[in-house]
Amino acid sequence: MDCGLLFLFYGLYFGVLGRDIAEICADKMACHIGYYAPKSMPTRTLDPGVCAVCGNKLLVSEHEEGVIENTYKLSCDHVFHEFCIRGWCIVGKKQMCPYCKEKVDLTKMFCNPWERPHVLFGQLLDWIRWLVAWQPLILLLVQGINWAMGLE
Repeated sequence: MDCGLLFLFYGLYFGVLGRDIAEICADKMACHIGYYAPKSMPTRTLDPGVCAVCGNKLLVSEHEEGVIENTYKLSCDHVFHEFCIRGWCIVGKKQMCPYCKEKVDLTKMFCNPWERPHVLFGQLLDWIRWLVAWQPLILLLVQGINWAMGLE
């Protein structure tokens, strides 16, 4: 039982840590491509046939070598590779368009029920991060209330 709880807490800890590191890496990679700036508008103009996350062409022409990938169009009419925008939303924790910063509706993106656990697990890790960050303040508040009421 103790070993199981230990593995659970280590798994959640490294899940939160891995998710935070993935967010930092996603920001760095997107900034180096040039279409995404964390606090401002993009520094380059997005061509119609280019994915703003990876910088590659969306569609491969007949005589070119390349991998054919599915594309996904957001509500803001920007088009991305399906795996790029999924990684941007799930791994990078960005629920907005990488180019214009409009909010992305994840319920439309993940219509298959087998894809939703990734989103739910991400929300669980965000909640755990929030809980761990605010736990000392909550404990001090509870201790202060107990002390004020004389319930030591």
